[in-house]
Amino acid sequence: MKLQNQSLTYLSISILAIVTSWAVIFYFNMLHEIKSSMDEGLENYKRVIIRNAEKDSTILTKNYFDESFFTVKKIQKGEALSIKDQYLDTALNMQDADDEAPEEEPVRMLLTAFELKGDYYELKVANSMVEEDDLIKELFYDIIWLYLSLMVGIVVINNIVLKRLWNPFYDFLNQLKSFRLGKDTELPNTQTKTKEFSDLQYSVNSLLQRTIEAYEQQKQFIGNASHELQTPLAIAINKLELLLESGNLDEKQAQPMVEVMEVLSRLVNLNKSLLLLTKIENQQYIEQERIGLHEVVQKNLPDWEDIAAFKEVEIQITEINELNVKMDPSLAHIVITNLLKNAVLHNVPEGKVYLKLTQNKFSICNTGRAQALDGPRIFQRFYKPDMDSRGTGLGLAIVKAICDVYGFKVSYSFENFLHCFSVEFSPSKL
Repeated sequence: MKLQNQSLTYLSISILAIVTSWAVIFYFNMLHEIKSSMDEGLENYKRVIIRNAEKDSTILTKNYFDESFFTVKKIQKGEALSIKDQYLDTALNMQDADDEAPEEEPVRMLLTAFELKGDYYELKVANSMVEEDDLIKELFYDIIWLYLSLMVGIVVINNIVLKRLWNPFYDFLNQLKSFRLGKDTELPNTQTKTKEFSDLQYSVNSLLQRTIEAYEQQKQFIGNASHELQTPLAIAINKLELLLESGNLDEKQAQPMVEVMEVLSRLVNLNKSLLLLTKIENQQYIEQERIGLHEVVQKNLPDWEDIAAFKEVEIQITEINELNVKMDPSLAHIVITNLLKNAVLHNVPEGKVYLKLTQNKFSICNTGRAQALDGPRIFQRFYKPDMDSRGTGLGLAIVKAICDVYGFKVSYSFENFLHCFSVEFSPSKL
């Protein structure tokens, strides 16, 4: 979720909680104010009734509620003295204009007592009150409209004001996403007056600058290592070959020299593989173009058919579909070559190699040793299931490194006495 939407979500929840709390407090405050105002009116109504009773004694005989909303009942002195002014919430049968028959309606009632000309009376004065249900309903609707109005206002502010405020951040972020080491020379830059964004840009660019320097140093080291190691190894092999070709050595002298040449050849291959692996992990292969992986497979097959025939291994294509992938062509060639080499060289006499290429997956299965390999370690550097193997132990590690660079998924399985390696290509690279 984007930061803008996430902040809007948290803000919406917070405002809802605040408005709800405010509504509860406002409801009770408003109810209290309504009752206080009605109580003052009832108190004034009481004094008016007593004053009128002094002039008109018929008021003292009114013992039922009508449009005047009060009743008077004669009581004993003791009972009158025990009555204190009480304000009660109760209900009376009343008929409004829209009612077909009298219905109970909420009223606020004052229960009190007074003395007049030596007699004591109980007085009940009532006043119609707004129904709490109606009050709650109206308040609920008001809160809904208030909340919606606030949310519409916040969304508008968020999309106009805050979006403009965050534009430099997203601009810088997009530049950062597209920045490539070894390819781009200009650091991401965006114009902003916001101090936090300026600090972020300065910190990220400082880190990028140090990364670029380290990257260039690694490239220089790899280039130097490639030259400084390969050259003496090649010279040593050439001199040994010249000594062997001179014919002045007997068999006992020649045999150790042949073994030394084999060791040097393995060192050359190991050096090349390590340098290649380092370049891949440093993402020095940054070129990407759309290549037909099915074409790469078809081009590599002839290179291994002679070796497969020599080892009496049959290569079978079970399915080949057109598959175009965005990646460096040389790395695509390395993936296919290493997997084919692994399947052919680690096979058994009269063994089989099965190739399958679907719309998003390349699989290669081969016969071999009758037990599964160590799955968690198979793609680690220098792992060899057979310690007598003359390989470098880096072929599958290189395949894994290339797949990690492009986000491909490489896996190993052992089914029906077949060792299977699969590369599943991510949709973004198809």
